[in-house]
Amino acid sequence: LAQQTDLNRWLDKVNKDLKTRVANLQDSIANLEGNVKDLNTRLSNLGNENQNTTKELNNTKEKIAEQRRRLEQLQALIDQQQKATEALRKKIADALVGFNSNEITVTMKNGKVYVSMQESLLFPSGSAEVNPKGKEALSKVATVLNAGSDINIDIEGHTDSLPIHTAKYADNWSLSTARATSIAHVLIDEYHVTPARLIASGRSQYDPVAPNSTPEGRAKNRRTEIILEPKLDELMQLME
Repeated sequence: LAQQTDLNRWLDKVNKDLKTRVANLQDSIANLEGNVKDLNTRLSNLGNENQNTTKELNNTKEKIAEQRRRLEQLQALIDQQQKATEALRKKIADALVGFNSNEITVTMKNGKVYVSMQESLLFPSGSAEVNPKGKEALSKVATVLNAGSDINIDIEGHTDSLPIHTAKYADNWSLSTARATSIAHVLIDEYHVTPARLIASGRSQYDPVAPNSTPEGRAKNRRTEIILEPKLDELMQLME
């Protein structure tokens, strides 16, 4: 009987120990399952973040590709513009080949063609009436302008720094503007250049190309410039 009692006690103890171990194992399993759940959640979040990052990266690549495409288009248009301007400069220079360089110069600057005509070629001193030789030069320019309608034309009158005051012209502003307007009228009325293409303005003495301290410098400053620029409509649309 005593032996049976001892056996029962031992079995109770073993059973209790086993239950304790089972409970501990169940707690461990629950903790591990919780860890697995957390890891799965983190993994899912990382997957979402990775998808978002990949999407953002793809969007950035697309934007870079689009910007590169626009840049290539812009560069192509700029190159085209430069070629058109150089071709225009050559046409004007060839048309005016019979005139002296101290009467007319044809240059390129800032993407534009500058046809600079000295006062001695165009006007009597203090006058805005274009003389015959000046009209001959303007006819050569007009022939080139009428051959293509895609050219903007800006006519600027310039004087030296010596003030003028006559019954007809109150100051250098008036004279420079009148000279630009006279040239515009010759181009329009006698050589049929479309008026809507022209702008005529006077700069007075305030845009010199040489010092006004010498007679030679003042002579260079007394000029009228016909500034030509191939139209940039396509280029401006792309930039916008």
